[in-house]
Amino acid sequence: MLKDGEKGAVMQRDKENYAIVPHLPLGIITPEQLRKIADVADKYQCAAIKVTSAARIAIVGLKEDEIDQAWSDLGMSPGAAVGLCVRSIKTCPGNALCRLGQQDSMGLAGELDKTYHGRQLPGKLKMGVSGCPNQCGESSVKDIGFVGKAKGWTIVVGGNAASRPRLAETLVENVDDDKAREITAAIVDYFAREGKKGERIGRFMDRVGFTTFKQQVCG
Repeated sequence: MLKDGEKGAVMQRDKENYAIVPHLPLGIITPEQLRKIADVADKYQCAAIKVTSAARIAIVGLKEDEIDQAWSDLGMSPGAAVGLCVRSIKTCPGNALCRLGQQDSMGLAGELDKTYHGRQLPGKLKMGVSGCPNQCGESSVKDIGFVGKAKGWTIVVGGNAASRPRLAETLVENVDDDKAREITAAIVDYFAREGKKGERIGRFMDRVGFTTFKQQVCG
């Protein structure tokens, strides 16, 4: 029996079958990738194909001895679906596609995904990038959230939509992409150094104090 996350597989409720979740940065997928996912699901007679809340596509119903070959058939890397790490980053279309977008959410989210996706940390960490205040990237319920406004990014921290929900707190406003990446690096590094196992950013902030947290990551 595999541990959750081993070989990119997640044990299902029946304790016999697994789901695998390919990494689809920003939720963008090509027709070729869609066909491969459908072909793999057909080949192994999977129970379901599930679009997840993090804009991934889970293939559900694989046996343990099918997992390696299924990944080979897909030719895709696993998404960080479980474990104490940076999960897939959620984003909206931003000003590249949406008439309401005020900042390039896909551009920033793409850079963050390349830098942090799967990085091991004391606790799981979710990011949401929204190109306007409507927050279709659910920024205010992410550990680190970005909200695009006319003068730049507002960065919010400490959100959580899990069993102990909380809204994120505003860390800084009106920063450009470079500054947003710089502050993100400071947050992740600080959390990596000082966070406790299983802790989320919100509880970490409560423990060290928001003023201290802000001083550490914003200077």
